[in-house]
Formats: sequence, C-alpha cells, structure tokens
Amino acid sequence: MPIEILMPALSPTMTEGNLATWSVSEGDTVSAGDVIAEIETDKATMEVEAVDEGTIGKIVVPAGTSAVAVNSVIALLLEEGEDASALEGYTSSNGGADSSASNDAKTEEASDVEPGKSAPAASNAPKPAASTTSAPVSPSGERVFASPLARRIATDKGLDLKAISGTGPHGRIVKRDVENAKPSAASASGGAVATPGFALPESGSVTEIPNSTMRKVIATRLQEAKQTIPHFYLSVDCRIDALLDMRKTLNAAAPEGDGAYKLSVNDLIIKAVAKGLVEVPAANAMWTDEAIHQFNTVDISVAVATPSGLITPIIRHADHKGLAAISNEIKELAGRAKDGKLMPEEYTGGGFTISNLGMFGVKDFAAIINPPQSCILAVGAGEQQPIVVDGQLAVGTVMTCTLSVDHRSVDGAVGAQFLAAFKRIIENPALLAL
Repeated sequence: MPIEILMPALSPTMTEGNLATWSVSEGDTVSAGDVIAEIETDKATMEVEAVDEGTIGKIVVPAGTSAVAVNSVIALLLEEGEDASALEGYTSSNGGADSSASNDAKTEEASDVEPGKSAPAASNAPKPAASTTSAPVSPSGERVFASPLARRIATDKGLDLKAISGTGPHGRIVKRDVENAKPSAASASGGAVATPGFALPESGSVTEIPNSTMRKVIATRLQEAKQTIPHFYLSVDCRIDALLDMRKTLNAAAPEGDGAYKLSVNDLIIKAVAKGLVEVPAANAMWTDEAIHQFNTVDISVAVATPSGLITPIIRHADHKGLAAISNEIKELAGRAKDGKLMPEEYTGGGFTISNLGMFGVKDFAAIINPPQSCILAVGAGEQQPIVVDGQLAVGTVMTCTLSVDHRSVDGAVGAQFLAAFKRIIENPALLAL
C-alpha cells in the first residue's frame, strides 16, 4: 500500500503552506533524510525531508500550488516491491486532494440542477456534507442562490456573492461565475467593498500585489493584537553621546579575521534591553487567562524587514552574551530572515521585542505588541538637539524610545521602572560590561 506524504506543519502557527518546488520527480528513488520539496510557510521557505525510503509513485500536489492544508496528501511513495499498479483505485485515508476535488465536482453538479428536477444518479456517490455556511442575502432581503462550491470559491477569493450575476438555472451562481468575477465583487473578508463615498479604482489604474501566506498571517496577528490587547504607551528620551563614543572606540579596536565584529547602535540597545529585563523581570512576561507567565530566560526578538513582511528572529539568553556575539548573531539571523531561510525555533518564542526605525530617520513611533509578549520597544533616530546640562544649555544626541505595554500583564509602574533602568544603562554604557 502506498505511503502518504503529507503537508507538514513546519511552524506552530502554520495551518497551510505553499508547495514551492519539488526536488524529486515521479519514479525517483528516495531514502529517509533526502530533501524532496521546498515549502513556503507563513515565515520562511523550508526544505522537507523524506521520512521513509521508496519510489515517488505520484505527485498529488504540483509545484507552485498555494494554500495547501497541513496534513493533506501531497505525494504517494511506493514501498519496496510495489509498482504503479498499487496506485490504481487508491483512496486517500484523510480525504486528500483527489477525493476532495471529486466530491466538489459532484456537489457542483447536484447544486446546479434546476430546482424541481432530480439530479442524475451517481453510483456509490457519497452524500455531500451539509453546508454550515448560511446562504448570502441580497440588500433587498432576498436569498442569493449559489452552489456550495461557488460559495467556497467566493470565500477563498474574498468575493461578495451579492455582487455576482449567476448564469445557472434561474440565475443561480455557479463555479464559472465566481471564477470569472471582476475585482469589484471583492468582499469585506478579502478585498475592498464599494461603500458610499468610495469608488473602486478602475481596472488598470492599480497594480494588484497578491497577499503571501506570511502577509496574511501578519495581518491576522496584528489585527488581533490591536483588537484584544489593551495597549498603553510610555516614552523616554535617552542621551546617547556616551554610547556613540563607546561604539566608535570598540569598533576601532575590533580585530580582523576570527573574532571580527562591527557594532551597531541596535546591538547596544539589545544588550541594554536584556540588562533592563534582568533588573525588572516583571516586564518579561505574557498574559494568559489563568496566570501571568514570567519568563525565566531573556530572549529578545528583533524586528527585521523582509520582502515578504516583518519577521522577528530571536537572540536567546541575550543577558549572558557579549556585544560582539550579539552583533554577529543578529547579522547572521537577519541575513537568513531576508532569504526566507530561518528555522521555526529561530523566530518562535521570545519574551520581548525591539523594533528600530532610527536608521530610516523616524524620530519616534509606537509599535504594535507582538503576541503573546507583553512589551515591544520602538526605537527612534538619534538627533542632535538642545539640552540642559547642570543648568547650562548644550547640544546632545537624543534618542526617543516608546514602550508599548499590555496592561493586563504589565502595570504602568512596571513599564516605567523598566524604561528607567533602560535609560540609565543607555546613558551610562559602561554598565553594559557588568
């Protein structure tokens, strides 16, 4: 009996993925550990290895297929002694692509029959499951007639059935109507909806950029964060002249070859945040309905912009690492993040996030909390400005940092204590060596 190769869950948040490429073809012999495919998850592109040995009998899901559900069959592996005849009449044990497509087609046929007439008999055809989606209703209150398959495709494509004209019997909306629908039929669940005072752009006046799996996950998580987490914000101005002088001195003393490093201001900020969390561990926490979980390790997530969206690789045990180690590690992680090559354990978890837009000249901003964490520090650009030192006017380099806090798990006083510790360390950078 053929062995089913299933779409793996490559990250804790993954429910579906894109099958980017196959590294094998039908008829190829593989051994356990051989790379057989590349899967695009919500965060990265990862290689999938075979767990059994045998011959690739059939590739069920072709390369380039998007939104493949986790645990669905993507290929069939023939065991030793089996040949192509073992695939004849094969039925997936979990309702794989072939069987589901067949059921969809039968559902479409049955649903598109003119009301009042019987559908053609189908031998041994399984009864389609009853749809749990209520039929759309038009603005006039009348029911919108559409086949279940048409409804499902419309939902997947973010289309509003009320804006689609049906060509089936008695105006019923069928599969071809949904597939040929214009962008103006986009629904609130997946696209723009025409509202009073708003007109959709004409075709050709905009460039449509399809949402990647990663972009969809980011949108869902950030919307959830803003809707469900009670954010509050605390800002502090840090004078960083001493920090900049120390960075310049350390970089000038950097060796060449092994042990080489080049510190950035962000590297120093990571270390300062880590030391601040050691001093104020209550800020290193997450909320659950049962209890506040305070992390016992200082793992710092660092926001990195990639072509597909934002990702947050993690510096583990940042409080125990030196500046050079932090600098080299974040550069290596950020490089692989932009190439989509991070492993799940390298971006999953973390207790606190840093988002730095200072390199873009942004003076200050408030970031959205990265759930399930409780805090994210938004770092602005260092700018020279007038300051008062011992009652005298002087010029200093000032950096504004804003802490976004989940009020359920971190109180205002705790957030203020953390920012006070962070400011003291940043303005006295010799403390980073302790």
